[in-house]
Amino acid sequence: MFAELVAIFSAMGWAGDSVLVRLGLRQSNIFAAMLVSYTVSVTCIWTYLLITTPLDFLGSPAMLYFLISGCLQPLFARALYYEALTRIGVSRAGPLRGAEPLFATAIAVSILHEQPPVPVYVGTVLIVASVWAISSGHSGTSNWRLLDTLFPLGAALVSAISQSLRKQGLNILPDPFVAAATVTSVTLTLLVVFLIATKRTGQLRVKRQSFLFFFSAALVALSAQIANFIALSRADVSVIIPLLNTTPLFAVLFSALFLRSMETISPRTLLGAILMVAGVVIITVR
Repeated sequence: MFAELVAIFSAMGWAGDSVLVRLGLRQSNIFAAMLVSYTVSVTCIWTYLLITTPLDFLGSPAMLYFLISGCLQPLFARALYYEALTRIGVSRAGPLRGAEPLFATAIAVSILHEQPPVPVYVGTVLIVASVWAISSGHSGTSNWRLLDTLFPLGAALVSAISQSLRKQGLNILPDPFVAAATVTSVTLTLLVVFLIATKRTGQLRVKRQSFLFFFSAALVALSAQIANFIALSRADVSVIIPLLNTTPLFAVLFSALFLRSMETISPRTLLGAILMVAGVVIITVR
């Protein structure tokens, strides 16, 4: 159960990152938060690697998998999801984006030749249903086409492919720190190129109070990222991806604890949390 627990820890980390970023955004913007997060992550991981690890890994075939994964997620996955938000609204895009575990399981079975037991399938369906319950129920865009649903579904599929590529890379080079360093470096590079190309560099000024939140969030996100790769390196994709997608559950819990004045918890959200806990329990004790 070590890999499963690490995956749950990763989900908790991403939820904690979201809460800290939410607090920092009161006096800043998302681009500044992303730059601080990725810069801190890249600096910390590469410093560790330069001190402890020979650079022979740079010539490993696994690097190609990590590089492609870094381009797919978050770049293309996030772009597709943001486009979905503008076309069909949060209430429809959110639940459809939550289909990632289903795509991941399909890829794991058909391409990676994994053979997950029945409880993994049951737990995956429960987790997807819980994401639907937590994400839906809000007002969305009224004018939309059925074809527009391909954007959030595409984001879910791209994320599932990205995670599968990471797993393949880790099969070749089972070093989660190298994987995290490569993916995060690609992400930071793409972010800087985007900011320069769109002339948004003026939005990168960060007030001291926001910086403290963003810096703390970066450290939490770094831990979550490394935990993500550790979990993937030690267990099947079909088992780990559903657990990594329990972030909404912990986001709800942390919001209730730390964002009471900024967030509200609905009965639908509580139902989703219960379904997700059931799914996690079924997968971890299978």
